[in-house]
Amino acid sequence: MATTTERAEIRTTGIHHATLRSSDLARARIFYVERLGFILLKDGPDQFAFAAGESSIRVLGPSETPEADEPRRPGRRGAGLDHIALACVGATELRRAASALTAAGIEHSGVLVEAGNEYVAFDDPDGIGWKLQVI
Repeated sequence: MATTTERAEIRTTGIHHATLRSSDLARARIFYVERLGFILLKDGPDQFAFAAGESSIRVLGPSETPEADEPRRPGRRGAGLDHIALACVGATELRRAASALTAAGIEHSGVLVEAGNEYVAFDDPDGIGWKLQVI
């Protein structure tokens, strides 16, 4: 990805919450806070949290325990995360966000329309899929 000082400044109404695991916490912090422009809420040596609209998303560092050895907790599923969709308030904001992602050097799908849903898709450095979707 290209180095740039511009941030995408994503505006969203958010999701309730999400916890992601990253293979490189420092790289993830740069992507979400510096490149996408989300507001840092908490920062620590093995995790950080940022605000996506009114929602908090926590990012954990790599697991020290192999997944097979981790205890199964309520809400955990055997399959992985497909993507996270953030609500985007209108087509004008979606197009502005797509331009901002381009200016920030973040590869994305461009504005797509599928089954009546208008969105822009992109991946984080760990391959976690994100969508900005018109509500």
